[in-house]
This record gives sequence, C-alpha cells and structure tokens, in this order.
Amino acid sequence: MILILLFLAATFLAYSNGANDNFKGVATLFGSGTTDYKKAITWATVTTLSGSIAAIFLASSLVKNFSGKGLVPNELIQSPAFAISIALGAAITVFLATKIGMPISTTHSLVGALFGCGVVAVGSAFNFTKLGNVFLMPLIVSPLMAAVVSLILYLIFRKIRVTVGIEKDSYVSIQQPEPKTAVEINLMTAQNVPVSSNDNSHLQKYKGEFIGLNAQKMLDFFHFISAGIVSFARGLNDTPKIVGLLVVINALDIRISMLAVAAAMAIGGLLNAKKVGEMISKRITPMNSGQGFTANLVTGLLVTTASIHGMPVSTTHVSVGSIFGIGTVTKKADVKVVKKILLSWLLTLPIAAIISGVVYFGLKAFGL
Repeated sequence: MILILLFLAATFLAYSNGANDNFKGVATLFGSGTTDYKKAITWATVTTLSGSIAAIFLASSLVKNFSGKGLVPNELIQSPAFAISIALGAAITVFLATKIGMPISTTHSLVGALFGCGVVAVGSAFNFTKLGNVFLMPLIVSPLMAAVVSLILYLIFRKIRVTVGIEKDSYVSIQQPEPKTAVEINLMTAQNVPVSSNDNSHLQKYKGEFIGLNAQKMLDFFHFISAGIVSFARGLNDTPKIVGLLVVINALDIRISMLAVAAAMAIGGLLNAKKVGEMISKRITPMNSGQGFTANLVTGLLVTTASIHGMPVSTTHVSVGSIFGIGTVTKKADVKVVKKILLSWLLTLPIAAIISGVVYFGLKAFGL
C-alpha cells in the first residue's frame, strides 16, 4: 500500500510540475505574438515529452542526486515514507503556486522538501554541506548567469541585425471577438458596444532579408526551434528529479517510472498551464520574436548543459532570468512583477520544507 502511495505522490508531483513548468519553454512564442496559446502548449507538450524520454539515457546522475543519496543515511533513502514526504511537500507547494499563477521552481521545491524531511528524520546527521554545494549554489547562480548571458547575446544579435540592414517594423494586431449567444448580442447592443469590438496589440516584425531569406520567416522558424530546445531541456532536467523519488521501488523499472512521470507532466501542462504561462509571457516584459528567440536560446543551452553534467538548475529560474535580461536591455521589464516572482522563489523552499517535514512526522506517527 505504501509503495502505491509513493507512486501516486510522485505522479501528483509530476502533474504539478507540468502545470507550472510546461509552458515556460514556449512563453516567448506566445508573448511575442508568434503563435497562439493552443499551438504553443501543443509544441511544449511534444518537445517536453521528447526530453523526458531522452532523460532515460542522458540524465542518470540527477536521478541519484534527487533520491537523497549523500544528504541522509542510505537506510533512510530506502524508506518509502521518506520519498512520499518529499514528493508531497514539493507537489503541494508547486500546485498551490500554479493556482495563483506564480512560476516557481520544482527543483527548488524538491530541495526544500529534501531539507525539511531530512532534518525531521535525522537531525544533525543531514549533510548540509552537500545541500549547499550541489543543490543551492546552482539554483542561486543560474538565473543571474542567464540574465547576464541573454543581455550580452541580445546586444550582439541586435548589432548584427543593424549591420545587415534588417529593420523592425511596428504594427497593430486586431482581434475581433465575436459574441457567442443572443444574450451577449443584446447586452452589447444595449450598452452601445459594437458587436465586432477590436482588441489592439502593438507588435513588431522584421523587414528585410538575410542570406537571401525573409528575415521574419527565418526568425520565426528558429524561434520555434529554440522554444522546442527549452522544453526538451526542461523534460531532460526535471523528469529524473522526480523519478529519483521512485528508486526505492525496486520492483518498478526505471524506464517505466520515467514514462509514467513524463505522461503526468504532459497532462498537467495541457490542463493547468495557462495562468502561469500568461504571467511569464505577458507580464515580465513585452518582447518581439527576436528577443524571445534570444531568451530561449540562452535558457536551452544553459539547462541542457546543466542536465548532462548532473547540475540541478531550475528551468524556471533560468527562463525568467533570460527574459528579465532582455527586459533590462529594452528597459521595459516590470520590476514589480519580478519582485513578486522573486518573493515566491524565496518562500518556495521554507514552505516545501515545512509541508514535507509535517507529512513525514505524520507518516511515522501512524507507523508507516
């Protein structure tokens, strides 16, 4: 029974992870007006699932790190109650953040849950040194690195664009929502509102050619590719972290665990990603397709490199850092929104730690 509970807790964490994280890779596609929400989340789902499958072969070291190995005594790692507490602590934290639209880090939640549960279980025997060096340092450094790299790379790309004579052209995107029912039509008429009222959005496209190809079409293509890279990298980086909680189920093959986690992540993204997606896409900073491409490129490269080397960076932190770096260059970043996101990041670890510690204490009190 307790092994079934562990599997359900891990898949709930995977579902919450997908809801909070899946759209982050394609946020710039939606935010820049390159595509609509439905196409963006579909592309995110396909590429994230591909990354999850690739994790079976490329990210085994992350599975070991997030099983708790080296942080607590080995005998505790074999305890399903320990893994259940970590999974539920992280899952509840991420799920609550998703409901209020805050893009937090599942990695950060897992680290907090590992800490809270580990301290309750073994006290001073917990390896605080490894927690700082292996887990916390990459989480702190990665968003700062992403912001700086995206800022520099965007300045380089902008210089190249100006040099080759490609210009930006602003235009207005006009959307005409249609009333769906007779009641809506009557209400709009009574209020003297035109039936085909317009919602105008100012967007940018690029005019000119690069190596004989239309600059905007070429950029849109690579923007989609870069978004796919970010989503692939997220699947590659996050799937093994959750699977690490299932290593105590020796009867369950690790590949089956990977596939189960991947499926739950995909479902979570399809059903519950919109609120967090709109926060990252629209509220941090306005962007065009060139700026979105740059942010995605930086995020994809950093997260993929970290995954291969077993470094547990947060796709959320890197993605938000990259987008904020672009907003810093354009001077259009909404600092108030960024402060709210940073506050949610600061609260993630202690909230996950408290929930995880309480769950573990409860499970042990019931003799599980």
